[in-house]
Amino acid sequence: MPFLSDPVQAGDLQLANRIAMAPLTRNRSPNAVPTDLVATYYTQRASAGLLISEATAITQQGQGYADVPGLYAPEQIAGWKKVTSSVHAAGGKIVVQLWHVGRVSHTDLQPGNAAPVAPSAIQAKTKTVLIKDGVPTFVETSMPRALELAEIPGIVADYRRAARAAIDAGFDGVEVHAANGYLIDQFLKTGSNTRTDAYGGSVENRARLLVEVLTAVSAEIGGGRTGIRLSPVTPANDVIDADPQPLFEYVVRQLGPLGLSYIHVIEGATGGPREVEGRPFDYAALKAAYRTAGGNGAWMVNNAYDKALAETALANGADIVAFGRPFIANPDLVTRLERNAPLNEVNRATLYGGGAEGYTDYPALAAS
Repeated sequence: MPFLSDPVQAGDLQLANRIAMAPLTRNRSPNAVPTDLVATYYTQRASAGLLISEATAITQQGQGYADVPGLYAPEQIAGWKKVTSSVHAAGGKIVVQLWHVGRVSHTDLQPGNAAPVAPSAIQAKTKTVLIKDGVPTFVETSMPRALELAEIPGIVADYRRAARAAIDAGFDGVEVHAANGYLIDQFLKTGSNTRTDAYGGSVENRARLLVEVLTAVSAEIGGGRTGIRLSPVTPANDVIDADPQPLFEYVVRQLGPLGLSYIHVIEGATGGPREVEGRPFDYAALKAAYRTAGGNGAWMVNNAYDKALAETALANGADIVAFGRPFIANPDLVTRLERNAPLNEVNRATLYGGGAEGYTDYPALAAS
């Protein structure tokens, strides 16, 4: 039986252990540029087998929250180079999560204060974060406009360019964010996609953008450096699908031939219960569909894992377990899990925005 401390191969990535740090939005990149403080934060956590960066906008149009990083301007790439160089010097591996938020945005964050874009003009019943008078403030998202059919190839090209920029910035690979109610997930799910063209209606049509993006990204940087994050039943950001099991089994069957590094699956509600009332889902069948389609990427599981549950997941065939909020307060989470040491508590008041407090000042264990 594999253990959390065992090495594992994820496509082209040889990882020192089976513990991944999940992407965690922290809103500490003013003007979308990662700072030296961001480099410190990731480097403190470089003992993880794989660091997955906070979600990073592929364009300004793809930005949905204040002070989140981007990967579309030279100064952003330069900022990320500091991060990746520092993580690599500490012996770590890091991929960037490529993000287009779609409708989960606000006109204040969009180029020219335009409406956010989405598969359909349906407003998300959720909130985003703006900085008002220096204070992170939750506000309602803006009404989006539906993307024109002719605009969609440009979105795919934006993902491809961002993937190349990621490699130029020194990342070991990318994770395409197709979860949590953001743009690709909005196209996937019936509650947010009412299109009647080639990107709406049938499962095949709703999955078309995802398949086109993953095909383009893997062609640009190699499938072995490309991962994807999926969340079949999360209600995050007001998304729902009428029948997620056949939808997501279709998705992973299309991903099978691409030779991806890993599939990252959020089980249940993101940051919430592992079973979503009224939304049953068979994750074992999902994995079987991927393997049957020739998918050999590592299978990464995520959501409310502790050490015992993680070890059970590995025994049941998972390859990697992603930990989210425990990594915020425990930069040495890998060591704490190895020693069965107690965990620091997260300071929720400092999760989004600010400086070093609640970001880089959490204590590590004393050396043994």
